Amino acid sequence: MSPAPSTQTQPGYASIMVPMDSGPEAQSRVKLATALADRFSSRLIGVAAHPISVPLYFEASVAGVASAIELQEKAATREIASVEAVFRKIVATRNRTEWRQAHSLPSDFILQQARAADLIVASRPRPEQDIPGPMVVDAGDLVMNAGRPVLFVPPDVDYLMAKTVLIGWKDTREARRAVADALPFLKGAQHVVVVSVDNNDHSVKDVIAYLGCHGVDASLAVQPPGSGSVADDLLRIADQETADLIVSGAYGHSRAREWMLGGVTRDLLDHARVCCLMAH
Repeated sequence: MSPAPSTQTQPGYASIMVPMDSGPEAQSRVKLATALADRFSSRLIGVAAHPISVPLYFEASVAGVASAIELQEKAATREIASVEAVFRKIVATRNRTEWRQAHSLPSDFILQQARAADLIVASRPRPEQDIPGPMVVDAGDLVMNAGRPVLFVPPDVDYLMAKTVLIGWKDTREARRAVADALPFLKGAQHVVVVSVDNNDHSVKDVIAYLGCHGVDASLAVQPPGSGSVADDLLRIADQETADLIVSGAYGHSRAREWMLGGVTRDLLDHARVCCLMAH
């Protein structure tokens, strides 16, 4: 007698979170997050926060006149409402959606809310010459402190098929975490390519075998030694393989309260024309 067919569902992301701000790429980002939520039957959570600055001078209360803090709160509430409207318009009548907001530092608030998500869909870091708006989350803080994988989305990208996935493999905790966190994408991909960053043959064989245990048929891409920077090599191979998703560990170091992304991580996010899923 043959065994009954398994009723176990494919693992996915049960809860996806998308930080919102007033930047021009927010609409594309929430479109992409919404399509992923549809694909994985996920709950979709929109989050936004706007800080309120406390005046450095003493302000005496005057009847009928709004204080500086009250005016800031009203302005912040209006800006949050405008980005919520963008979120609501795109998610439309989907049932499993949620909105969270606060008058707070955006990085602090969204890192706190990350406990509710399996995956965070965020904008990739802005160029250093750009001045981030008050609602923009610091990418370094997000990927280093959220405890969740972050899918960084380039500008003008509003859909991710993840048909061909490139894994930048290095035998580190961060890379192992990224591969495990990317399994829902890897299982749905038609082609998965592993690129060894540290030329550790044993670890590459193990990660390919690990993926095979999860039903993912991965191949090894051989890169010529010393052909360029690590990020350049990964991006070149991604172009050759027509990959639309790069999976990598995220590396960096702390400077005061801020996280500075490492060179390879920063280069990937600055120059990749495709989405990058990273974990720390």
